Amino acid sequence: MRLGIIGLPNSGKTTIFNALTGSDIETAAAAGGRFEVHTAVVNVPDQRVDKLSALYKPKKTTYTQVTYVDIAGLDKGVGEGGIKGQFRNELAQVDGFVHVVRAYQDDTVPHPYETVDPARDLEILDTEFLLTDLVSVETRLERIQSEMRIKGRNVSPAVSQENDLMQAIKAHLEEEKPLRDFDLTPDQEKSLRGYGFLTQKPVLVVLNMGETLQDPAELVSYSHQDARVVGLQGKIEAEIAQLDAEDADMFMEEYGISERGADKVIRLSYELMAIQSFFTVGEDEVRAWSVPIGATAPEAAGAIHSDLQKGFIRAEVMTTNDLLAAGSEAALKSTGKMRLEGKDYIVQDGDIVHIRFNV
Repeated sequence: MRLGIIGLPNSGKTTIFNALTGSDIETAAAAGGRFEVHTAVVNVPDQRVDKLSALYKPKKTTYTQVTYVDIAGLDKGVGEGGIKGQFRNELAQVDGFVHVVRAYQDDTVPHPYETVDPARDLEILDTEFLLTDLVSVETRLERIQSEMRIKGRNVSPAVSQENDLMQAIKAHLEEEKPLRDFDLTPDQEKSLRGYGFLTQKPVLVVLNMGETLQDPAELVSYSHQDARVVGLQGKIEAEIAQLDAEDADMFMEEYGISERGADKVIRLSYELMAIQSFFTVGEDEVRAWSVPIGATAPEAAGAIHSDLQKGFIRAEVMTTNDLLAAGSEAALKSTGKMRLEGKDYIVQDGDIVHIRFNV
């Protein structure tokens, strides 16, 4: 899973990147006119993995991961005529966005629009992405309609269907609504994947706050599908990320922080993508795996190895909560809560799965 960190100049994108990834990047993503992209992979914090690892004491413990990409600064006007070139390529390649919005006052770091206004800043980039998607749709419609004129009655039904869909999407965007709020059938959603529409991607809005953590709902209203809003004390969290575990605990205690906000943001990033975790356990390794919500047992087997999916017979399933409550697999079996599931079983978040297969 690859998420792009975006935001206006001086919003604190790189600070948030450092807080989430433990990096120590001093320069902005765009410096001296150069286009730079910073990338880092982080583990998704999961107490269930920690508890399972404590139970099995394996040789190796593996968490699911998220890749964060700090993309060079975006600003008002960038969407006119559509975002192009390397900017567009980077934005298209990510699965979703972490949109950093400034919500702190600091006279030493001037705001590009002089005043701090999170709702205004959030709308600025949303509008630029809407314009970029609208340009893409209009360009595609021109080609479709040209093909329809040339082929006339011989045009394929698929082209006519795409024309209807693009016309509907165009009308939706012209109402200044992101494509996240446009209801698509599974087939329609599949047909649009190649376009990389920016407003279709899930977004986690991170309000970058100062030393006082405020209620995000008091600063912005953002009631869109596949979107969430969270507050984060970026500067403090970036400082914590540079400390060793003992010093970090002392720092958090001093500031009255019970949990790293960065950990919460990472988990929300993961959940936003409509994916969930299942686990495999044993003395060699306790490991978390990612699958889309709604994945079947064979699809979960395929996440582990393609041979397991090809030769899938049954899945031996137990829940993490049941196992931890029982204290061991042997104790859990005596309760009858370990079960065998077939090909139609829908994997649930927190399932522990052993695949029975034959290749």
